[in-house]
Amino acid sequence: MEARIRAPRRQLCPSGITWLALAYLLSCLLASSKAKVFSRCELAKVLHDFGLDGYRGYNLADWVCLGYYTSGFNTAAVDHEADGSTNNGIFQISSRKWCKNLTPNGPNICRIYCTDLLSDDLKDSIICVMKIVQEPQGLGYWEAWRHHCQGRDLSDWVDGCDF
Repeated sequence: MEARIRAPRRQLCPSGITWLALAYLLSCLLASSKAKVFSRCELAKVLHDFGLDGYRGYNLADWVCLGYYTSGFNTAAVDHEADGSTNNGIFQISSRKWCKNLTPNGPNICRIYCTDLLSDDLKDSIICVMKIVQEPQGLGYWEAWRHHCQGRDLSDWVDGCDF
């Protein structure tokens, strides 16, 4: 009889990384279970209640327009970039600079996890966008706002909405 020697099995990923990836995916699923697609007026009311009308010189219609063109008012929106970063939530906030995802050493200026931006509770998203617009570009930080909202009559975005 011939004895067979088995080669040790190679793991594709170290177990710690596997668990981290699994935990991230589960947190995305849990966050998306609390996600919401806002209507135009629902979003306008929430943003108004948080005091964004007039914040840093931008009116409420600017913010609503931004929400539409970045995510279609969807709090669960996540865009995966080629470099591994993500754009997250209703305002598509980037993990490159503003929030923390699986990349361990990103700046995380808003001091939140990117999955926190996927909730129907917009508090974290609004606090973070308030930091972003303090940058010199303001809302111009978002390409979608520059192309679809900047310099246009945006009054239709809030017409008929009650606050």
